[in-house]
Amino acid sequence: MQKIIPHLWFDKEASEAAAFYISVFPGSKLISSRLLRNTPSGDCDLLSFELWGQEFMAISAGPEFTFNPSVSFIVNYDPLLFGEGEAAEQSARESLDAAWAQLGEGGKVLMPLQEYPFSKHYGWVQDRYGVSWQLMLTDPKGEPRPTITPSLLFTGAKAGKAEEALNFYLSVFRKAKKGNVHRYPAGMEPDKEGTLMYGDGELEDRWFALMDSAHAHGFDFNEAISFLVACTDQQEIDYYWEKLSAVPEAEQCGWIKDQYGLSWQISAADMERVMREGTQEQIDRVVQAFMPMKKIDMARIKAAAE
Repeated sequence: MQKIIPHLWFDKEASEAAAFYISVFPGSKLISSRLLRNTPSGDCDLLSFELWGQEFMAISAGPEFTFNPSVSFIVNYDPLLFGEGEAAEQSARESLDAAWAQLGEGGKVLMPLQEYPFSKHYGWVQDRYGVSWQLMLTDPKGEPRPTITPSLLFTGAKAGKAEEALNFYLSVFRKAKKGNVHRYPAGMEPDKEGTLMYGDGELEDRWFALMDSAHAHGFDFNEAISFLVACTDQQEIDYYWEKLSAVPEAEQCGWIKDQYGLSWQISAADMERVMREGTQEQIDRVVQAFMPMKKIDMARIKAAAE
């Protein structure tokens, strides 16, 4: 189980969407599919799955939240993953093109698939479910990155805070490493000179990219995409809760919002294993135990599971 897992909130389409994404990306598989019964949203499908070796979760829990491009996923098609030489680059490009066609069906192109200064072959698409993907042919001579990287876009009143947020997250997570930092030059208004055009860093086992955009996008972070932190013990839950929670009214069932409005789920790895591997009766007991909680109490969760 990864330490940080992207979590996608769907209305009713989690199972359908997970199967679709597994069909799009290589090296993908379903890990588990379980039913959460008698939640405030009714009975909910909860799925864990891998996309090109990266863990994701998805839930069908009602229409409260809508996906938008404030959180997207960069998919790196590195020719080194496909072999050597020109044939490898051609294979990577063909795989990218196939994914682009699938993701674009019924979706919306945000940046057309073409050559850009940062990639010979790149496009940004919002799929039929509203989830956004940035498909990129990667320079094999560059510093390696994972196949899929969550990307956070700081817009509106938060434009200009991406580098501050990157440094904040690097300070919070105990295993952290700063990556690339590229700032806007002068003459790219409305983006302010010196703000973050692109930056990334590794938090635990997950790379994140962050960008500023001062254009009028009209969207912001919401609960449609959150990031689950699988903690090993109560002390670790307490630590991340204290460091990341900045909106008291958003605290519920392990969910919090940080000072930038990004949603996190501070959970327990043991609880997530029960949700994946436990009996339906165990899952039912655990669900009823954590529903009234704000911060997860591992002792009570363990008692419910047992």
